[in-house]
This record gives sequence, C-alpha cells and structure tokens, in this order.
Amino acid sequence: MSPDPSSFSGVESREVTKVAALDIGSNSFHLVVARIVAGSVQILHRVKQRVRLAEGLDDNNLLGGEAKQRGLDTLKVIADSLKGFEPDSVRIVATHTLRRAVNAKEFIEEALQILPYPIEVISGTEEARLIYSGVAHTNHDTGKRLVVDIGGGSTEFIIGEGLNPLLLRSLQMGCVSYTQRFFANGELKTKAFEKAITAAEQEMEPIEERYRRLGWQRCIGTSGTIKAICALVQKEQKEVYDKPITLKDLKTLMKQFIEAGHIDQLNFPEMTDDRRPVMPAGLCVLIGLFKALKIESLEYSPAALREGVLYQMEDELHNSDIRSRTASSLATRYDVDTAQAHLVLNTTITLFNHCQKAWKLSHPDYRAILGWAALLHEVGIQINTRGVQRHSAYILQNVDMPGFNQAQQELLATLVRFHRKKIRVADIPNFTQYGKEDVYRLIVLLRLGVLLNIKRQEDFLPDFAVDVEKCRLSLTFPPEWLPSKPIMTADLEREKGYQSAVGIELTVS
Repeated sequence: MSPDPSSFSGVESREVTKVAALDIGSNSFHLVVARIVAGSVQILHRVKQRVRLAEGLDDNNLLGGEAKQRGLDTLKVIADSLKGFEPDSVRIVATHTLRRAVNAKEFIEEALQILPYPIEVISGTEEARLIYSGVAHTNHDTGKRLVVDIGGGSTEFIIGEGLNPLLLRSLQMGCVSYTQRFFANGELKTKAFEKAITAAEQEMEPIEERYRRLGWQRCIGTSGTIKAICALVQKEQKEVYDKPITLKDLKTLMKQFIEAGHIDQLNFPEMTDDRRPVMPAGLCVLIGLFKALKIESLEYSPAALREGVLYQMEDELHNSDIRSRTASSLATRYDVDTAQAHLVLNTTITLFNHCQKAWKLSHPDYRAILGWAALLHEVGIQINTRGVQRHSAYILQNVDMPGFNQAQQELLATLVRFHRKKIRVADIPNFTQYGKEDVYRLIVLLRLGVLLNIKRQEDFLPDFAVDVEKCRLSLTFPPEWLPSKPIMTADLEREKGYQSAVGIELTVS
C-alpha cells in the first residue's frame, strides 16, 4: 500500500538553505554540497578531482599551461554540480598554488567564464583557520587538539580548544612540491627519504618550540595524504582509521616504500593510482612533523577546509560575522579613536545608501568592507599622523585578518590607502571579483565620510541632501552652513579635483 500524501500535510516544513563549497587545492579540487537546516550543516554530495596544480609552478612561480588547463577542465566537470545555485550560496576558495602563482589572476579570469562565482585566494593563516573549523565542528573534544593538514603545496598546523583556534601556521611544504624536489625521477632510495624528512624538520624549526610549549591532548590529521597513509598503516585493522598511527608505523611504511624501489612499484590495494605518485613525499612530510613536534600518535578526520568553509557560511547566515570580530580586534589593538571612527562610518554608510542603486554597487561585500574601512582607516596613526593613509594601508595589507580572503583584505587596504590626499589611479590594483569603477566609487564615498568629519566633532556636520547620477555626486547643505565654514568649503573644493581623477564630478552647494 503506497503512503497517502495527505499524511505529511501536518508536518511543519523548515527553512532550508542549499550551499556549496569548492576547495581549489594544490593537489586536488574538492566540492562539497550541503544544506543548512536549523543551524545544522548536512552534507549531500561530494566531488573530488585530482589535478596536481602545484606541479605547474616553475621556479619563477609561473603557473604553466598544462597544469592550468587541467584545472580549467576540472572546473568544467564541477560546474555541472553547481547549476542552479545562487551566487551567495557558493563559496570557492583557492589555496597555496594560486597564492604563489604570479599569473593567478589570469587563471581566475578564465575560471570565471566557467563558474560564475567569485574565487577567493585565501592566506595560509585563513586556510588553517578554516581547516580547524571543519575539524572542530565535526569532532567533539575536551582539552586542546593539534590539527595537521598536508596539502599539495603547503601544510597547516593549528592548536585549538573547542571551536577556538589558538595557534595557526602554514608552511610551504606539501606532497606535490616535495615530490618534485626529492622524488622527481620516481626512485625510492633511503637517501632521498632522509633528505626530504630533514627538509621538513628544518621547515618546522621556527615554530616547533612554541607549539610544543602550548601543547595538546589529541592530534588529528586531515587531507587525502594522511587518509591514504592511515589506510596503509591500518590495512590489517577491521575498522580502518579507528586506531591512531605512530612514528613507528610511519617508519615501517617508509621501509616498505624503499623496498619497492620505485613509485611505479608501490602496488598496494589501498593506494589509488592518482595518489601513488605523491605518497612517498607526503609520508616524509608527516614523519618530519612527528619528529619535530614529538607527536606520539595521530588520528584521521575526514573533515577539512571545505567543511570549514561550509560552517563559516552557516556562521555568517545565522550568527555574527567573524570578520566583524577581526575588525573590532584590530581597532582595539591599534587604539583606534572609536568615536571618530563611528562618525566616519555613519556618514560613509549614509552616502553608500544614497548611491548604491544609481552606481550599481550590488556586490554583497561592498557595504561591509566600506564600513570596516571607515572603522579602521586610522589604524596607522600610531606610526605617524603624516601619511596615515599609507601606514594604515600597510598594516591592513599585511596583518593576519581571520575571515577575510585575499581580495577582501586587499580591497579594504586599498580603500584606506586612498582615504585622503591624491588618488593615484595607477596604484589602485585590479581585482577579479570587484569592478574597477565600483572600487573607484567606494574610495569616493570613504573619502567624503572622512572629510566631512574632519573636525572630529559629533555635532559639527548638519543633515545634508545627496543627489547622484552615474558620474556625478551632489551634496547640498543648509544655506548658511558652508558660508560659515570657509576651511571646509576650501577642502571640498580641493576634493572636487581629487575625485575627477576617478571620473566623478563632485558638486557642493
């Protein structure tokens, strides 16, 4: 007997948001599709494609044509799984290889023709934070945990407690890059393993003492490399991945690799063909980590960067934005005059609200980044009040900013860099996910927000009218206000010339 459709009529439906996260990694591209229901992330679908993008980086960090084409072809395959997704429900993050590639923007521009979603190149620290988020949301622990993720070009290390990362680092060593350095000819000799392990230990020297001093109760490994190593070590176990692996296990596996003599002879049923070429290098990196950090044992977790991205999306949908917490932390650290910052913020956002529709400032990042620029435009004042725009921009360009991808951080620094003095158009970077004219207009709005509050007085600025067209912005003040403010009048007159450099005609009356 088939069920009666009416039997579900009394079931209350919940709001469901379908989201997707794509990790453009140095070794593999990973897509995870999920739905968010009542604050819970439920995985629906996964796609994994081996690309080995890092193999295409030459000594000058130029991404070669073959690797680039492999990446683009893989994105065409993945695009089928993203059909019908709204722009704000997909997040694509790129890691080590596109961080280093000098021609990354060329790849991203071609990728945007395949996938109509922004591609965010994230910093190593941000990658580490998102990896930890993925593990922390899917593994319950009491006490501190060390999370290790060996990628194709970089390895991330995080010590955290609960949902909070305490120590984050990303180092330039990975299974693809180490394969090229130590196993390019495929031979598996003892000397090559020793060199690779020593190189990993040397890479760890600057951070090992601090990590050991903070300590942890449990060590968790993520990534396909660690998963494959665990499978090989635990192949005799009934339940693979249940038992932690030790340094002794890893050395036994290394001995088996050396006995095989060549990568092509690694005939283990647990090892896939596409994983085989990078396994010796990944094993060396992991042994180096065990030795440098004195790790006793390591467990495998399937959750990693893409799951962290999904939980970040859930956090932004239902909770406070971590980028707001980052901005607040910077304001506190650099003793920002918060009263003045909020005056600038209120004026800037008022202007944005008037101009958003006419200037088509529709990107979801714009309002938030403009607001953070207003709050943080004076972070560099502690260095020197002269050239504060340059000092502030330098800090925002180089400081670790959890929650911000590279483009967001660069846009924030760019707005702050040009919040006063001349606008040097040649120095404004080109963005792949933000329009050039949009960036110009955001600079214009921040400059006016700062200038109109230059007296740093709460009751100084009166209500004013805003009229906006495509390339024109008009401000109208009460009749007697400007005549009584000759310095402000002169400042606004000079600002007209500055703004003409980005194609905006400013009129004031």
